[in-house]
Amino acid sequence: MLNGVGDISKSITSEPMTTEPAIGAMTGLRVIDLTRVLGGPYCTQILADHGADVIKVEPPAGDEVRDWGPPFHEEDAAYFVGINRNKRSIGLDLASEGGRAVLLKLLEGADVLIENFKPGTLDKWGIGNDALRAKFPKLVHCRISGFGADGPRGGNPGYDAIIQAMTGMIAATGSRESGPMRIGVPLVDITTGLYAAIGILMALSERQRSGLGQFLETTLYETGLAIMHPHAANYFMHGKPPGLTGNEHPNLVPYAIFATRTDNIFIGVGNDGTFRKLAKEIGKPELGTDPRFARNKDRIANREALRAELAAVFCEHEAEPLCNRLLAAGLPAGPVQKIDQALTNAHSVHRGDVIEKDWYKGVASPIRLERSKPSLRRTPPKFSQHTHEVLAEFGYSNSEIDALLAEGAACGPTRKR
Repeated sequence: MLNGVGDISKSITSEPMTTEPAIGAMTGLRVIDLTRVLGGPYCTQILADHGADVIKVEPPAGDEVRDWGPPFHEEDAAYFVGINRNKRSIGLDLASEGGRAVLLKLLEGADVLIENFKPGTLDKWGIGNDALRAKFPKLVHCRISGFGADGPRGGNPGYDAIIQAMTGMIAATGSRESGPMRIGVPLVDITTGLYAAIGILMALSERQRSGLGQFLETTLYETGLAIMHPHAANYFMHGKPPGLTGNEHPNLVPYAIFATRTDNIFIGVGNDGTFRKLAKEIGKPELGTDPRFARNKDRIANREALRAELAAVFCEHEAEPLCNRLLAAGLPAGPVQKIDQALTNAHSVHRGDVIEKDWYKGVASPIRLERSKPSLRRTPPKFSQHTHEVLAEFGYSNSEIDALLAEGAACGPTRKR
C-alpha cells in the first residue's frame, strides 16, 4: 500500500522506449536547434525522443563534439552520438546572408528556436530576439549561455568545469586527502539542458493561454548555483561554507561508502527510524538505541565511531546479497557499480534502459508516459545529412538547393575544417 492508493506498479505499466514509430507527447512540435556541444543538444534530444521534429542546424565546421573522441562511429565521436539521436542535420552558414535567409524560412513553421551563441551574435546578424519576435510572435526562443548577456561577466563563455569551480561545486567535492575535485560528469551542462527543456515546456504551456511565444534563457552559472543543494541552504542558515566530506553527507549519517568482503556498497540513511531499522536488519539492534547514535544530530557528532561499528559488520558480507536483502527490506543500500555493470544488470535489462537501432546503442529516455511513448526513430545524423530533405520540405527546388550549396549558404556532407 502506498499513500492509500494501492500498488501503483500494477496500475500503471512503465514501458520502455520503442524503436517503432510512436505518437509522442511532443509530436507536432517543430524545433530549430542552433545549439552545439552539450547543454542545448541534451535539451533537444529530450524533446526529440518524445516526438518533436528537431532540425539541427550546424555551422560549416559542424558541431565540434563530433571530434571529441575516441571512440568514434564513422568519424562521429560517442560524445556527439550520445546526445543527438532523433534529429535531422542541416548545415548552414549563418554568417552569410543566404544562410540567414534559409533560417528565417525554417522559422516560419517552427514552434521553438534554441541557440547557444554568445549573447549579441544574433543581434549582430539582424536576427536577434526583437527582430524574431516581430516576425514570429508565436515563437518560443530559448538561449543557453554561460553567464547571460548582462552583469560583470555578461557575454563571457561558459564551460562546465569552470562553472563547477566558480559556483562552489569543486570546493565542496572531494575529501581532505584528495583535495577539491571536479564532479566526474558534466553536471552543469546536462542540468542546464534539463532546465532549458522545462523552460520551453513552460513557455509552450503559457502560449496556449496568451497565443504568444516568449524569450527564455538558462545560463550555466545560474544552473550551477541552483543545484548547489544543500550547501547553499546550509550557508544561508549558518554562514559556513561546506568542508570536504568525501563520499559522506554534510547533513546525514550514515551516508557513505563501506567496504564489504567483495565490493563497496553505499548506505544512505535519511531519518532516525530508518537507522533503527538498518541496525536491526544487520543484526546490531543496540546501535539504534545507543545514545551516541539515536538521533541524526548524535550520529553526526559521533560520525567516526558509527562508521567503525558499521564497517565491522559490512566487511563480513558480500556486496550484492547484502544490498539485495537491505533493499528488499526498504532500506537505502546499493552496490558501487561501474558503468558496464549498471547498463547490463538484471533491472536495467528488465526495464529496457538500453535502446538499440541498427548500429546505434544508447540509454533510453527516462521519461515514461502512460500513453505517449518515447521512441527511437532516427539514429544520430551525419553532418548535413538531411539538407536536401529539409530544404525540399520548406519549398526549395532542386536548382535552388544546388545554388545555396554552390554559394556556401548551405552545406554538403563535408565539414569545413
